[in-house]
Amino acid sequence: MAETIVMIHGMWGSGWYWENFKGFFESKGYRCVIPTLRFHDMDPKAVPDPRLGTTSLLDYAEDLEKLIRELDGKPIIMGHYMGGLLAQILGSRELAQTLVLLTPASPRGIVALKPSVIKSF
Repeated sequence: MAETIVMIHGMWGSGWYWENFKGFFESKGYRCVIPTLRFHDMDPKAVPDPRLGTTSLLDYAEDLEKLIRELDGKPIIMGHYMGGLLAQILGSRELAQTLVLLTPASPRGIVALKPSVIKSF
């Protein structure tokens, strides 16, 4: 059975932006699952669903946990930005065999934008 990678997109995207990664990893024998987070299945130029503003990270984590629990075994969880933060939440719930975090968002209360970071830009 192939290992599974669950790829979680960030807050300004949708599952579509993992398509190149999906093709690459599937060519290597992995099974890829690319969910689109709740209320993110829309045209980027359209007016956002108003419910998006009241959906919390824990709502997304609950949706993703349900999806992961339906899989055969613990997947590799790959997340970008908000998806990276969600991957960490799921990892803390022991739902992943491995985490791959691509520029994960900082949790509330942690300010990552400091003068040293700005200077490096």
